[in-house]
Amino acid sequence: MQLITFFLMTPDPSGKGSSSGTLILMGLMILVMWMFMIRPQAKKAKQQKKFIDDLQKGDKIVTIAGIHGTINKVNDDNTLSIETSPGSYIKIEKSAISLEWTANVNKVVTEAKK
Repeated sequence: MQLITFFLMTPDPSGKGSSSGTLILMGLMILVMWMFMIRPQAKKAKQQKKFIDDLQKGDKIVTIAGIHGTINKVNDDNTLSIETSPGSYIKIEKSAISLEWTANVNKVVTEAKK
């Protein structure tokens, strides 16, 4: 019976609260938050950084603004020169490239070639 009281966090019949139970519950809440919120965001940020570092000339990309293009030149100042249409070039920041949209566009192109 005392185990049920511990997990439900109801006060003891004597009127004293369980401070160790409260600490354990807070620790579990922090652990769950870390597992479901912080860890996935860190993993996604790591994938985005690797994706941006691996960009090279000729890659087809999509920016976060929805601009489609092909990388023409990778600059040293964290910018790219992309060709949006034949003869039309735009200089953009590397951080403006969308990993998800670029993966979807390249997946569609790969499936169409098969």
